[in-house]
Amino acid sequence: MLKSLAGGDRLVVLVAQRDPEKEHAEFADLHGVGVESRVLNVVPMASDTANLIVFTEGLRRVRLLEPTQATPFLKARIEVLADAVPPPDDREFAALQQEVRDLFAEVVLHSPHLPNELAAAVIHVEDPAALSDFVAARLSSLELATRQWLLETIDVRARMKRLLEELVREAEKLRLQMKIRTDVQEKVAGQQRQFFLREQLKAIQEELGEANPEEQAFKELGEKLAQAGLPEEAKKEAMRELSRLESMSSNSAEYTVARTYLDWMSSLPWNRTTATEIDLPRAAQMLDEDHYDLERVKERILEHLAVLRLQPEKKGPILCFVGPPGTGKTSVGRSIARALGRSFVRLSLGGIHDEAEIRGHRRTYVGALPGQIVRSLRRAGARDPVFMLDEVDKLSRDFHGDPAAALLEVLDPEQNFAFLDHYLDVPFDLSKVLFITTANVLDPVPPALLDRMEVLELPGYTEEEKLEIARRYLVPRQLRENGLASGVQFDDGAIREIIRSYTREAGVRNLEREIGRICRKHARRVASEGPLPLAVTPEVARERLGAPRYHIETELAERTRRPGVAVALAWTAQGGDLLFVEASRLPQGKGEFLVTGQVGEVMQESMLAARSWLRANAHALGLDASTFRKCDLHVHVPAGAVPKDGPSAGVPIVAALYSLLIGRAVRPFLALTGEITLSGLVLPVGGIKEKVLAARRSGVREVVLPAENEANLQEDVPAHLRAGIQFHLVRTLEDVLERAFDSHAAGGAHAHETRAGRQVA
Repeated sequence: MLKSLAGGDRLVVLVAQRDPEKEHAEFADLHGVGVESRVLNVVPMASDTANLIVFTEGLRRVRLLEPTQATPFLKARIEVLADAVPPPDDREFAALQQEVRDLFAEVVLHSPHLPNELAAAVIHVEDPAALSDFVAARLSSLELATRQWLLETIDVRARMKRLLEELVREAEKLRLQMKIRTDVQEKVAGQQRQFFLREQLKAIQEELGEANPEEQAFKELGEKLAQAGLPEEAKKEAMRELSRLESMSSNSAEYTVARTYLDWMSSLPWNRTTATEIDLPRAAQMLDEDHYDLERVKERILEHLAVLRLQPEKKGPILCFVGPPGTGKTSVGRSIARALGRSFVRLSLGGIHDEAEIRGHRRTYVGALPGQIVRSLRRAGARDPVFMLDEVDKLSRDFHGDPAAALLEVLDPEQNFAFLDHYLDVPFDLSKVLFITTANVLDPVPPALLDRMEVLELPGYTEEEKLEIARRYLVPRQLRENGLASGVQFDDGAIREIIRSYTREAGVRNLEREIGRICRKHARRVASEGPLPLAVTPEVARERLGAPRYHIETELAERTRRPGVAVALAWTAQGGDLLFVEASRLPQGKGEFLVTGQVGEVMQESMLAARSWLRANAHALGLDASTFRKCDLHVHVPAGAVPKDGPSAGVPIVAALYSLLIGRAVRPFLALTGEITLSGLVLPVGGIKEKVLAARRSGVREVVLPAENEANLQEDVPAHLRAGIQFHLVRTLEDVLERAFDSHAAGGAHAHETRAGRQVA
């Protein structure tokens, strides 16, 4: 082939392969249309090869017709293809040419690979066919298939339209590339500008002898960390984080995270304490000043303080105050802090369901913070405050974890010296903190957590105690808070009227609210008319508070005068309360037993056991056994919207059913409590003090208790609470029926006169 090109006009036909990867192409492997080109020069190379320099703008389009030679190189017959050009007066085609020229010029200006001279050269190409070939040859982004289509298309208008589409795409792509390039350059230029400005500012400040604000901030942060008294492990972590912070840009996202972490580390009370020497007489005086009664609680607190004075390093128990709302659990904690001279911090655990609320979030999370324990200690400003964990019985758990389990480490004296908060990621010593917890009930508290606490009960107040508390604390506080410094006097009768007719609670929270209502109404008159004296009597209290809400003794007498009704003593989270158990007989029934009043499973079982015992002992009790087969019995506990359950209702249920069956009412002003067995035994129950308090508040004069609760009655219920109430201690249900009905009640009940029952005044 090289020899054949040595003479003549040195023309060749250049045709693209259908498969560019094929090394030895045959005639069938070539496209049907190619370009006739002239060989300008032949440069021999080693190994019988050569480089051909070919004139890049082919001379003519040609079509391969048929092969005439296969070896040593391909030869074929060709046909020259003539371009189909629209007439010169075709204005649409002229506009198409101009659009191609303009777009190609724009592509040249934006493309870094095309010389700018092409934008001027394309203007001077007059021939439409040559223009299309000129543009197509210089668009490097065109794919091979598109180039071959343009080569095979002899219709110049069609070629122009296809080129226009490709130019539009190329121009849009170049515009986007230019925008991206410009944005990046502006960003880099801005960063470089800021860098140079900072360096210039730094140089100016050095010349003026002024410190760099950022370096000054790092220096101050380092000084705060040095003065914070961090333990060795915490100090090592803080200094490592400070070194990282100094090497970061202030615009970095991690800069804020690291800075916030160091602020927390430097502001925590690692070694700051507020404790003073414990003065026991002064502590006892403060407790008496702040709280009336609560003798057992005060005694235990003073014992705890005495041990702390003798053994400052001793790890004492965690005190847990349990009682109804309004009995002073939180205020007792404040009094302890005041007596010790320590700061007081309170954390309400009600509704906390995320373990991270106790232990904190890891710093990898957005917006991470330490847990409530560490945050509360920073607010306290000391590592030895009195820390009250309120409502420990209202913790909940979900898929975020179990906060009660996280509290195990906090409240365990053997572990909390190295409490690990996830955010700090270094141990914090909680051993100097005096933790106190509060709860309304103990049942929801996990046993493992309860095991770490010593329970002190605050069961509630009697009328006399409420009266004294109102005199000493509630009335003066409400007068002060409502701007009534003088001229208002509450007499004892008014306070008793509020206690009896407007509140029914174990604590004094509602009592204080009602006193506050009276004070506010008078404050309104004083603000309108000027200073006015006021003597609050029972009549004035009724006038200001409206109609009485409770008629305790009247209600008790009215509801128990009919057969089939018994009064039960119940324990609730709000203290003791009364429940009325009502029984009814439906004649012409089928012996069914109905239970209503939203009672739980335990009370339903007690009702079934009561019915079975009465039916089994019908003859001995003088009852008609056929009644249980011929009549339907219905037991109802009113206030059906309130769930009721517990093991204390068996005895009053027996009394109510027996009263119904014999047609006699239970003795007036008598209340009963106790669990029962099918054999007729009366089992002990809990909450004796709360139930006795409820009996006193409700005007009950006699109480039937299980004999095995005698120790609870003597130890838990002071003598002044027992005064005025006659207690009947019973062991069997026969004793219950004897005490619940007068001596002429019925049948066999009187036969068991005083064999096991005893009276306690």
